[in-house]
Amino acid sequence: MPVIDTTGLISLPPVTAAQQPPNSARPGEEEADGDDELLPAMADDDYSAQLSFQSQSKDNLKVLMDNFSVAQYDRFEAYRRSALPKQSVRKVIQQTLGQQVSQPVAQIVAGFSKVFVGEIVEKARAVQARRGDTGPLSPDHLREAYRIYQKETGRVGAARPLRAKKLFVR
Repeated sequence: MPVIDTTGLISLPPVTAAQQPPNSARPGEEEADGDDELLPAMADDDYSAQLSFQSQSKDNLKVLMDNFSVAQYDRFEAYRRSALPKQSVRKVIQQTLGQQVSQPVAQIVAGFSKVFVGEIVEKARAVQARRGDTGPLSPDHLREAYRIYQKETGRVGAARPLRAKKLFVR
């Protein structure tokens, strides 16, 4: 309860630790956890939803892998082990753009390139099976897979190149 002294000033009783808000610093104390305030906290609901999504994704991948044939499983394992060399990808990007790019950009482009190559190979395998061919993929299978890919998705790449580059040309 405030008390008015003889000088006319209001004096307040000292605040106890139980009355003090949990995030306020006491006078004279520096806030030790100030860095935590800068980063946004993830709500418990968001965190649990993310964990649930991750576990569901792992379960779905396990179910998918259990239903693979031996050949599909071998191809999937080869796909997981493969990677495009980051330095080579970075060099190609820098030559194409004419400027320096960071390592994370090269990693992202390498990841998307790996997915693209995987899609083309799967389409080429489907072309090979449809034609009744056996053995390794031929350049003709890859050309047909690329043509199908372009028909399904439109032009490859967001911008039209100045000079049209043709992939898988004879």
